[in-house]
Amino acid sequence: MDKEAIADLIEAKHSELISWLENQPEDAWTQGPEGKWTTGQQALHLLQSIKPLNSALSMPKFLLRYKFGKANRPVRAYDAVAKRYQERLKDVQGKTFKGSQNMKVPPLTEKEYILNRLQTEQKKLQYKTKKISNKNLDTLILPHPLMGKMPIREIIMWTAHHVEHHTNTLKAKYNNRQ
Repeated sequence: MDKEAIADLIEAKHSELISWLENQPEDAWTQGPEGKWTTGQQALHLLQSIKPLNSALSMPKFLLRYKFGKANRPVRAYDAVAKRYQERLKDVQGKTFKGSQNMKVPPLTEKEYILNRLQTEQKKLQYKTKKISNKNLDTLILPHPLMGKMPIREIIMWTAHHVEHHTNTLKAKYNNRQ
């Protein structure tokens, strides 16, 4: 998938999520199904997952190469990345990783802030995706807590799928409440 298509996908997936979130009843932000994340926690989780990626992409590329190495395989297609993520999710059976464990429920007063930050971060990611060279997209790698080390192109595509995954989860769990 080329850079423009990835940037467009990031935009489309975030727009769908944010539009859906903005149209939910206020109580959905702080309440959720038994033992599951609230709408607010899902949004916060997505914000927590995109910020480190943007930070990494702001680092000098030689530093990323030094710290994480270079890809030793070709870049996978979007569908292959999404499929692999879904398989890995089955393996961990709902476990969450470091930043999302014991996540606080963000109060309704933080909803606008979180949604604005999520929009800002996804715009940054689109910009960085378009600016990075194809060579660096395909050869530099970054660590992912569930997927292992991934070429930057893959981790950006995964970010789009991750948003889609959470949007679908939210729709399935909360559309029955209204």
